[in-house]
Amino acid sequence: MSEQPVKETVIAGTTDEVEKNASGAVADVSVEASKSKKKNKKKKKTNNIKNIELFYPENVYPEGEWMEYEQDFNLKRKTDEEKRYEIRDKENETRWNDMRKGSEIHRRVRKNLQNKLKPGMTLSEIADIVENATRKFTAAEANLTQMENPLSAGIGFPTGLSLNSIAAHFTPNKGDKTVLKYEDVMKVDIGVHVNGNIVDSAWTVAFDPQYDNLLTAVREATYTGIKEAGIDVRLTDVGEAIQEVMESYEVDINGETFQVKPCRNLCGHTIGPYKIHNGKSVPIVKNGDETKMEEGEHFAIETFGSTGRGYVFPGGEVSHYAMNQGTLPAATSPSAKKLLKVIERNFGTLPWCRRYLDKLEEENYLYSLNNLVKNGIVQDYPPLNDIPGSYTAQFEHTILLHPHKKEVVSKGEDY
Repeated sequence: MSEQPVKETVIAGTTDEVEKNASGAVADVSVEASKSKKKNKKKKKTNNIKNIELFYPENVYPEGEWMEYEQDFNLKRKTDEEKRYEIRDKENETRWNDMRKGSEIHRRVRKNLQNKLKPGMTLSEIADIVENATRKFTAAEANLTQMENPLSAGIGFPTGLSLNSIAAHFTPNKGDKTVLKYEDVMKVDIGVHVNGNIVDSAWTVAFDPQYDNLLTAVREATYTGIKEAGIDVRLTDVGEAIQEVMESYEVDINGETFQVKPCRNLCGHTIGPYKIHNGKSVPIVKNGDETKMEEGEHFAIETFGSTGRGYVFPGGEVSHYAMNQGTLPAATSPSAKKLLKVIERNFGTLPWCRRYLDKLEEENYLYSLNNLVKNGIVQDYPPLNDIPGSYTAQFEHTILLHPHKKEVVSKGEDY
């Protein structure tokens, strides 16, 4: 919240000057000076949102938070020859640096939003704040049609702004008038990519303190998942640890007590180049999956907690889409073929939303888009909902499994 400018009254030494001040002339000068300072201050803040490479001219970005592997069977990795570690990590050096660059952008984008976020804002305004800053930090702020390679860096996926019982996959479409209210619980899920290396990190916003325990439960469950993650760790064991922590919390909302439940059909996941979900799923409940995490993998550890039934179902107006992978059928109409070329050039296999097509000045595309979905070329992702009246929360970080330690690359001072 910005402070109100303080108007100073300057009393000069002569009678004429005092009378001039009493008439308001000097006060007007003071007000003008105050406005000028305020304007310059705003301008200075705006200039801090620019290509991240201007802040890091050597193109080397800060490392995330390092964590030891906790499991006994990982201890031997601490005594491996340093040369072996250096060789293996050297192979991934470019990818790690891309991830760190994306993470530094993510931290700055979310800090910029956190400084401005308040009840009464529309979700469309919030999404614009996130996405405009991301485009500027990644040097993708120009119209994508003018970029030589729009897939070099930018937004990793649509900005998730899911309210209350909606756990995920909601972002406002054009014309959406939804307003963030004091009593809302909003999940903010932001993606940044650099050369297709995606940083996926999320947190939950709640202004009303009665939701504090819900947020704490989910945040601590996510930190537990990060702590348990490691090379050769079974996915089901990570899920079991997350579930135990989350279910240990209760929350009182409007005089009613709820146990916090994991949303058992939501999960974390591996991330691949230009692929937000790359095959492995990290459960948030014990599910018997004995698949193991492996060295060099790139995971999003995310958990969702709910005061509802702890199970989400798709429903509502669709905003999220992604092109399917592999051998795809041909588009069946000229307009669908034209739209598909726009999607392939600007998004590839990255997720996107209808607002991004609007920004590309595509018009009357909904029929063609539905045609692409119907023919299995594009996949739609409706919002994911728990029961009406319930509240859901989410926290998420991206981690990298190095040979010797894990790096919570998206970690910041905020969460």
